[in-house]
Amino acid sequence: MSNRARRADNLRMTGKLVVVALGMFAFGYALVPIYRAICEATGINILALGERNLPGKAKTDPVNTQVDTSRTITVEFDTNVRGPWHFKPAVRSVEVHPGQLTTVMYEFQNVQNRTMAAQAIPSYAPRQAANHFTKLECFCFNQYTLAPGEKREWPVAFVIDPKLPKDVKTITLSYTFFEVGAPTPAAPTAASGRATEGAAS
Repeated sequence: MSNRARRADNLRMTGKLVVVALGMFAFGYALVPIYRAICEATGINILALGERNLPGKAKTDPVNTQVDTSRTITVEFDTNVRGPWHFKPAVRSVEVHPGQLTTVMYEFQNVQNRTMAAQAIPSYAPRQAANHFTKLECFCFNQYTLAPGEKREWPVAFVIDPKLPKDVKTITLSYTFFEVGAPTPAAPTAASGRATEGAAS
């Protein structure tokens, strides 16, 4: 093959590589609007949420389209203790919409002069609410060890399923806090929970 033919082949190969490189660049550049369109179509607006915090853009909270603003549910918080310690919610009740993420803090103090390990058992009233009450974060998932006099605060983050029956307007979330190693108490009923509420305060 002559030098002239070899140079022609090299030029053609270079041209093809340039075209491929430009095509790859164009595809990568187009991924952002394509991804944005997919996110908006599916409701998974991850990219848009990140862009809200960019400088020069107004900061707005993401809108949860799953919240049923036509309904309001009262959630009451009840505590029971099995032992000499303090355990109570920061608030006694909140009003939420189904689908709305809500966080409530609980306060606990070991008033004994010894270290203890404890855990909480939740229960719900009415009982059918348990299938529609989703806890995303809860101290009841774990056991805790507290030193004498130690105080702790724990969150409960929850969402009520919009499929909750329409006739349920109030849910009572009860916790029984007991020492690990002692006999495990039965989950409280709503009636017994309210009766012992003063002991937890």
